[in-house]
Amino acid sequence: MSLLARCRRLAAFAFCVWCAAVQGATPTATQQAGIDALTRAMQAVVGVEVTAAEGARSAETLGRERSGSGVVIGSDGLILTIGYLMLEADAIQITTHDNRVIPARPVAYDLATGFGLLRPLLPLRGIQPVALGSAAETPAQSALLAATGGEQGGMGLTRLLSTRPFSGYWEYHIESALFTSPPLRNHSGAALFDARGQLLGIGSLFVGDTTGDKQGIPGNMWVPVDLLKPVLAEMQETGSTRAGHRPWLGLSSTEQGGRVQIVRVSREGPAWHAGLGEGDIVLAIDGEKVATLEAFYKKLWARGDPEGEVQLTVLKGSEIRQVTVKPVDRMNTMTRPPGI
Repeated sequence: MSLLARCRRLAAFAFCVWCAAVQGATPTATQQAGIDALTRAMQAVVGVEVTAAEGARSAETLGRERSGSGVVIGSDGLILTIGYLMLEADAIQITTHDNRVIPARPVAYDLATGFGLLRPLLPLRGIQPVALGSAAETPAQSALLAATGGEQGGMGLTRLLSTRPFSGYWEYHIESALFTSPPLRNHSGAALFDARGQLLGIGSLFVGDTTGDKQGIPGNMWVPVDLLKPVLAEMQETGSTRAGHRPWLGLSSTEQGGRVQIVRVSREGPAWHAGLGEGDIVLAIDGEKVATLEAFYKKLWARGDPEGEVQLTVLKGSEIRQVTVKPVDRMNTMTRPPGI
C-alpha cells in the first residue's frame, strides 16, 4: 500500500472514531465497513486543472488557469465538480489519487445549480464511483469529511452548521446550501462525505458566516447533491438544464440596508449597455419592489423570455430613474468548448 493510500485510510479511521466520539459511542469493529467506504470515496476524488479559452469572458473574474477538485460519480468515469472551474474551458486534465494525469472533456454545466460534469478521455481503472447521499437527511452538527484531489490533495474533518437558502452576488440562488466549519482552503469542487462515504455536496465558496446569525464563524458553502439528482440525466443529455436558460443582466450585487446595491457590472454585458454602474441601487423590477438578492433574482427569472426587456427602477446617486435592460441567455454568451 502506497504512503498516500495509507494516509487516506488513516484519515478514514480517524473520521469514524471522531464520529463515534461525537455520538457518544465507542468505536467498534463494525465500523470497518465505514472505513472501507470512506477510503474508496476519497480515492474517487480527483484534481481538476482547467485552461479557459482565449478571450473567454469568465477569465475576467476567474482567470484563465483554474484548479480545484471533482469526484467520480459514474461507472463510465463521469466526474462531478463545481461549474465555474470549467466555464469556457479550452483544455481540462484530471489527476487521480495515484497521480495519473488524464485529459478530460466537458459534458455539462448547469447555471441554475452551479454543477459541472466532466468525463475523462481514458478509462479510470481502480476507481469506484461514489454513492450520492442526501443532505436533506443530514442533521445539523453532523461530523463530515471534506476531501480535495490532485497533487496537493488532502482531507479534513468538518461539521455541518446550517442548511439554508443562499444568494450569490453573481446572479445565483439555491434554496438549500450547506454550510460547514472549520473551513477547507482548497474548496472549489471539493467533495463532502458523510460517515458512510456518501457524497453530500460539492465545494463552492469560503464564507465568513456559516450559521446565518452573524456569529462570524468562517467556513465553506457547499452545493448539495440533492439538487443534482433531478437534473443529472438532463445535464448528460443536453449539456445544461432548462432552468439554466434564464435572463442574465451581468451584475454583481449585494444587500445593503434592505436594498440591492450593484458592486460590479460586467463589461459589454446587458447592464453595462444600459448604463448601470457601481453603487447604483435597484429598487424595483418591472414595477415590483425588491429588497433582497433572492427577491430580485426570482422576479427576474420568473420571466418567460430569457431575452425580453426588463424595466428596473434604479437609484443613481440622489436620482431615481427607470432603466430598460435587455437581458441575454447567459448560456448563449459563453465560448463553447468542443463536445458541448
